[in-house]
Amino acid sequence: MLLKARLCGYQYVSRPKRLLVLLFTKASFYNMPCEAAAHFLILYGSQRGQAQSIAEEICQQAAEHGLTADINCLSKHDKYNLDSESRPVVFVVSTTGDGDPPDTALKFVRKIKNKSLPHDHLSHLRYALLGLGDTNYANFCNGGKTIDSYLQKLGAKHFYATGHADDGTGLEVVVDPWIEGLWDALKKTFSTMSTSDQQTHRDCTQDNYHQNASDQEKNLEVDLHLLKLSEVDSPKGETVTSDSSATEIGSTTLVASLKESVPPLSESVLNVPALPPSYLEVLLVGTENVEETVLPDKDGYLEVPISKAVQLTQDDAVKTAILLELEISEQEEVYQPGDAFDILCPNRASEVEELLLKLDLQKQKNCTVQVNLLKNTSKKAAKVPLHIPQNGSLQFILTWCLEIRSSPKKAFLRALVDFTQNASEKRRLLELCSKQGSADYNSFVRDSNVCVLDLLRAFPSCRPPLSLLLEHLPKLQPRAYSAASSSLQHPGKVHLVFNVVEFPARPEHPARKGLCTGWLVDHVSSILEARGTAPASERPGTSALPKVHVRARPSSTFHLPSDPRVPVVMVGPGTGVAPFIGFLQQREKEREANQETTFGEMWLFFGCRHKDKDFLFREELERFVHNGTLSHLIVCFSRDEPDAVETVNRPTYVQHNLILHAKNVARILLKEKGCLYVCGDAKNMAKDVNDTLLEIIGNELQLDKLDAMKIVAGVREDKRYLQDIWS
Repeated sequence: MLLKARLCGYQYVSRPKRLLVLLFTKASFYNMPCEAAAHFLILYGSQRGQAQSIAEEICQQAAEHGLTADINCLSKHDKYNLDSESRPVVFVVSTTGDGDPPDTALKFVRKIKNKSLPHDHLSHLRYALLGLGDTNYANFCNGGKTIDSYLQKLGAKHFYATGHADDGTGLEVVVDPWIEGLWDALKKTFSTMSTSDQQTHRDCTQDNYHQNASDQEKNLEVDLHLLKLSEVDSPKGETVTSDSSATEIGSTTLVASLKESVPPLSESVLNVPALPPSYLEVLLVGTENVEETVLPDKDGYLEVPISKAVQLTQDDAVKTAILLELEISEQEEVYQPGDAFDILCPNRASEVEELLLKLDLQKQKNCTVQVNLLKNTSKKAAKVPLHIPQNGSLQFILTWCLEIRSSPKKAFLRALVDFTQNASEKRRLLELCSKQGSADYNSFVRDSNVCVLDLLRAFPSCRPPLSLLLEHLPKLQPRAYSAASSSLQHPGKVHLVFNVVEFPARPEHPARKGLCTGWLVDHVSSILEARGTAPASERPGTSALPKVHVRARPSSTFHLPSDPRVPVVMVGPGTGVAPFIGFLQQREKEREANQETTFGEMWLFFGCRHKDKDFLFREELERFVHNGTLSHLIVCFSRDEPDAVETVNRPTYVQHNLILHAKNVARILLKEKGCLYVCGDAKNMAKDVNDTLLEIIGNELQLDKLDAMKIVAGVREDKRYLQDIWS
């Protein structure tokens, strides 16, 4: 008979030691306060679901530690009251936009920012906070930091150190150990609180233990031999490198992959996450009851025709850039240059079909899907996801509602184990979700953009039920694109510009296009005009034009200064130039209408690979320079061969040109209180521009880096250094 090990967060060892661990764990339950005493509150602020998911995971794990948690979104103000809250509170808060709190936390932030509140207003509150952010963007974790700061100002006290998780390197790098340490911090907090509801009651605690042990017995078992396949010594002559993805045995180098691990991981005892409890019951019924399904979140979206599609780059350019013109005149959609538009896009039909095949549900794709909560689920605060419509068809839900391209979280991998037949495949999935396999998870799942379909290809014996996908796949999110036009120049229309994203083939997945950009370029193929060709003399009627669902996403800050005399520096290589085309079109019309008004300088730093292949909006930009709208157009071409007259130090990227014009940049920002706008890639360009700005200010003012950083932070706080960046 196979030995079993309960996955309660301890290291898995041979059977005698395991019994000692279980006895210790049982004893720890006996020393816990009773259920009434060991309550705490979880509040989350989430923009796209990550903070909510982590908060729900904390809530679920609480029971395994003899604790009980209530969980609420920060927007549900009627569900909690911090003014009188006596329980410890755990906050999980994401960051959005330019370092802003998520929309669901805005009202809460306004409340705690109220200057009329006394400094000891929350002095009774004990809390811990986990902030989520991305170091590729400015104001890392600022949503969480803002809440943390104002709670402190109102007298609230930490019972556990604040965590800042970085989505740029992997949230789990901080999230997992932060949650692991949270339980001891909570237990210490309960033990030191002197309120009457913290008395220890052995009977109550025993009930807690037996209930938790029963739940874990049902849900948290895997075969011990999968956690530790072998206890024999390492093969003779083996050398284990510090890189877990490669191991040398004699003269042979073993290389890890999504499907296979190498020593030491392949021979390690594993710590794996607890099995997430199932909570959805899914029924597929006949097609006669399928309702006419509408797009999720259709409220606020408008279906508009695409009146024009133009390829802005040559066919041999490294990237293909497309301009779309949307007709919004009949929709009364109002926008300003600097705003963005959300586009609803579907999953690719071929991927949906393959996923149906892998799930053995091809014949049921037109069936009605009915989703209900599973009776007696142990998941805390379980609810049917709002983005899954009732009585929609299976194909519709997989096409429009679920992000099937999302990288699976470790909890999803753990859940897949129980629906995998092959022992070596089960072991590899356990490795990928384990603490010891974090490097492999990052390399072969997260950083490789592996999705559930890629996993089902790699592990063919894995056949999960549909309910598991509905529980773990997030909502299919709209994609945002900056407006590349001004309504003064193009009334009733908006222009959007994007590169068609290409993901090359990798061992983990085949070549594929970006989800939305790939769909859009296919969607407009019937009206797409090649670069430099005259528009078609006969255009299809509006009814025959391709259509998209869009919604304006106004920016709170990324707009031209309200005072036209304020000078402006714009940095936008590649498609990052898009919002600045809107800025310049707006300024051109304002100059025509107000010829007596003094307008500030406008500088644009643009860059691309080749002058003749991907210099976007070249003719329009040169026109802006000619008529005086654009004071200075500073360009660079990173892949063009320098002419004989050019020097070796020819600028390659936009940051190099910023250095060459350092005195003017410093003058505009520091002396004339001008504005700097940056749009484009977050990982490389935006970071390089920020570093260059620090260098410029340090050199011009003779400051060290720390003081230069303080100056730049001040410019940011004044909303004069603004970014519209993506990763």
